Amino acid sequence: MAQTMRHNTNTSLFASDGKSHPVQDTLVGVTLVLGAIAFVTAMFHSLHLLSSWTGLVGIITGAYGQFISATTRERFGLILGMGAAAIGFFLGMAHGGLFGGIIG
Repeated sequence: MAQTMRHNTNTSLFASDGKSHPVQDTLVGVTLVLGAIAFVTAMFHSLHLLSSWTGLVGIITGAYGQFISATTRERFGLILGMGAAAIGFFLGMAHGGLFGGIIG
């Protein structure tokens, strides 16, 4: 039985529903920025407080964004941001942690 092909009228490859999602897009942007900050600052041992906290907030922001995301484009950006945030978080934890050795 032949199936009919649906013509995609969207101009974007990943935004498949044709609607705007301002909350989800904001969460994608925030997660990407926090992930980039956490990833870059994790390369410096003395910036472990910044990398661990931005990494943690980036992971939480990305997880909530994944929960409410609607399109593949949003999920793709969130996964990239969460991955960078997780790397920054774990390296920040290895260099001194969230509280800089004050507790523990």
